[in-house]
Formats: sequence, structure tokens, C-alpha cells
Amino acid sequence: MSTERDPDDPGRIVPSHSAFDEFAALSAEIASCKRCPRLVSWREKTARLRPSLSDQEPYWARGVPGFGDVDAKLLVVGLAPAAQGANRTGRMFTGDRSGTFLFSALYRHGYANQPFSSHLRDGLELKGVYVTAAVRCAPPANLPSSEERSNCAPYLSAELALLRRIEVILALGAFAFDATLRQPLVKARMQSSATRPRFAHGLQVDLSYPTKEHGPKCVMASYHPSQRNVYTGLLTTAAFDAIFDRIRDLLG
Repeated sequence: MSTERDPDDPGRIVPSHSAFDEFAALSAEIASCKRCPRLVSWREKTARLRPSLSDQEPYWARGVPGFGDVDAKLLVVGLAPAAQGANRTGRMFTGDRSGTFLFSALYRHGYANQPFSSHLRDGLELKGVYVTAAVRCAPPANLPSSEERSNCAPYLSAELALLRRIEVILALGAFAFDATLRQPLVKARMQSSATRPRFAHGLQVDLSYPTKEHGPKCVMASYHPSQRNVYTGLLTTAAFDAIFDRIRDLLG
């Protein structure tokens, strides 16, 4: 697939010509979504009550699309935008400490050209990875409801349909892991669909992979790189790197 850099977001590689319109339309739909009144109210309230450090910055305060390389073989799925992170900057994992931990790992493993992402035009470029989330608006206390997860599920489905080379999905945290396994494309290919696997760091769920169809080969689970998980030592740099080492082996 022929690709180019998105002029509005240099960190995002998009397909050239007609396929660009599909990604642009999906991004616009996510940004304008108002399916969840609680989340719409919270994202907008957060923008109005911005902390002093952000007083001069315009807030995105809308639904946040995924971004990255549309020819990627790795898809990273997070929980939701952080109120003072992606809800402020308009790009997943950008402008918060979870993003710093994630992009540092992506940089170490060759997926990013720099180990940080602070704002939309900070020079970040991703290669071989696409970053998204299960829920697209910042939720109060980082706790989306099951209904809000269901409302956002079609957006992840649409991304999976457009990201035709994805082989591995890395789900960050139990919420993202469960949301990923509920995806029709994933659920239909689980080798044992009798019970949905329970989240565990390092768990690998293998999927059937018809050679004539696109779709992921497996779902990998990791603790979310939240500030709390990192500061308590639940997720260490070494443990996160080990996940990416396994992904590298899976992708050959």
C-alpha cells in the first residue's frame, strides 16, 4: 500500500489516494462522536477546568482517533484518553506519563523515532505500529462503563478493517484486553471460544489465521503503563521490554 505523512499530524502515516479518505472519515467521526453523554460532559468540563500549567493550551476535548502506520503489523490498544493527556493534545498517549513510558518502549524497539510525545507537532513518527484505545473519550476516574465500551467498539472494528496487515494486538490493561477479545474479528478466530480468557500480564491468546484473509494472529496482554502501575513496580521497564521482545519474535 502506498503511504504518506498526514500533513495535519506528522506522526501519522496514512495511505495515499482513496484509502486516505476512509481513515480521514473515521477520524472525523470519532472526533465528533457524542454517543456517551457522561463522557462528553466530562471531556468538556476537564477542558474548562484546566490546571494552571495548561492554561495557555487549546484543549482537544473531543473523541480521539488512533494514529500511526497504517501498514503496521502491531496494534497497541490502550484504555482511553487521559483527561490531561490525549483529551488535551488530541493524540493517543500524548502529553501524559503513560505515554512517556509507552513511547520510550516503542523507541527502544524501533517503532518510534523519539522516546517521548508531548504535543501533536512534536516530531514523533511511528513505523510498524498503530496506537489506539478501547474508549475514545476521557472517562471520569479512568473508569469507562460497559455501555461506553460498547458504544466505542465499532470504532476499533473499523480500524481493524482498515489496518489490513496487523498480526499482533497488544492490549494494555484488563479493560483493553477484554474489549479486544470482544471484537468480532478477534472473537471469531479464538481457538477456544467457550470461555473468554482472563487478563494476566504476558498472556498470549492465539488466533486462527486463514491465509487468504487479513487479521491478527494473536492478542498479547500487558499491564497498562499507567503512572500508578509504574510507580508501584507492577510494570517495570524490563517487564515491558520482555513483552516487546516476544512480539518481535512473533513478527519474525
